[in-house]
Amino acid sequence: MKRFIYSCLSWLFILFFPIKRNKIFFMSYYGNQYGCNPKYLSQYIVTHYPDYDIVWAFVHPKIYHNISGIRTVKYLSIRYFYELCTCKVLITNYRMTLFFKKRKGQYYIQTWHSSLRLKMIEKDAEHTLPLNYKEMALKDSLNIDYLISGCAYSTSIFRSSFWYKGNILELGTPRNDLFFSANTDDIKRIKGNLNIQISHKVLLYAPTFRQNNQYNYYDLNYEVLLRILEKNTDSSWKILIRLHPHLLACSNNIVNNSIVQNVTDYDDIQELLLISDILITDYSSLMFDFALTQRPCFLYAPDLDEYIKNERNLYFDIQSLPFPISRNEDELVQAVSSFDLFLYKERLMSFFSKIKTFESGSACKNISEKIQEIIEK
Repeated sequence: MKRFIYSCLSWLFILFFPIKRNKIFFMSYYGNQYGCNPKYLSQYIVTHYPDYDIVWAFVHPKIYHNISGIRTVKYLSIRYFYELCTCKVLITNYRMTLFFKKRKGQYYIQTWHSSLRLKMIEKDAEHTLPLNYKEMALKDSLNIDYLISGCAYSTSIFRSSFWYKGNILELGTPRNDLFFSANTDDIKRIKGNLNIQISHKVLLYAPTFRQNNQYNYYDLNYEVLLRILEKNTDSSWKILIRLHPHLLACSNNIVNNSIVQNVTDYDDIQELLLISDILITDYSSLMFDFALTQRPCFLYAPDLDEYIKNERNLYFDIQSLPFPISRNEDELVQAVSSFDLFLYKERLMSFFSKIKTFESGSACKNISEKIQEIIEK
């Protein structure tokens, strides 16, 4: 019934309301956050193209009503369908649902939600996908006009996995521009939001989601890590943990160590990466974004064999990546203690060369210029 009602609303607005040439419609993770690639692209457009009408869809729009330069609309409301059906350009980082009916004259830019991925996605992981998701993905790919890529390796993944044969813009990843443009004031603002002293160094632990809900993989010996870091650097450290958004509702039960600050509810993971001096993750694509900072990233993968067998195959041999990998806590402690920054940076440069990265800090500028071409057609 909902699908029928939403379809009727879409056709109503398509038939009786024209496209507004300067309107750009943004959404991130189905309206659940103001973040990822859409956020950074939106911010750039607001600053450099003030005549554009920028509309964002949110599940809870009141939370975001004070963002400068944008209008907000409630996700799946009547107004949502009006704004969506009358925009010239649609920009999102996830699949559009079957409710979306693209009309002639509209352009759909898909930024996706990673610059490069370790876990196989979409068609390459077809056996793991629910049938209703595959139906949605197939239709969505037919609607896309431009797909954003952060590196040549990512382009090849999209070609094999995305059921998509259209235009790929090899212009970099909007959310990664932050690592090239941020300044001390940005660091102070973000640390201030988290009540972290500007002088404190930050270790971020950001593990990915497990389908079997095994939370014990997230346990680390934080006390030992903290002691080693403070001894080796002669600095004070703050440990943050950001679980996958799927675990937001239960994250406080999972993160129950008094020396760790739970930041799972922090909207913008890119800002957390920016202030972090060290990242520990497992199979998350965040490792590839963080690599651009050239700061130490460690992989903690105690369930590697089980993960590959039961969850997702990987695009890379994880042992070949530039990040030190540990299979247990003792190995992780040893990797942190004996870390060689010079060797690590050499491995990073070799990896960037292999994937042929397009990240230069100008993704938002270049994509915005493409949007300007579309609007001025």
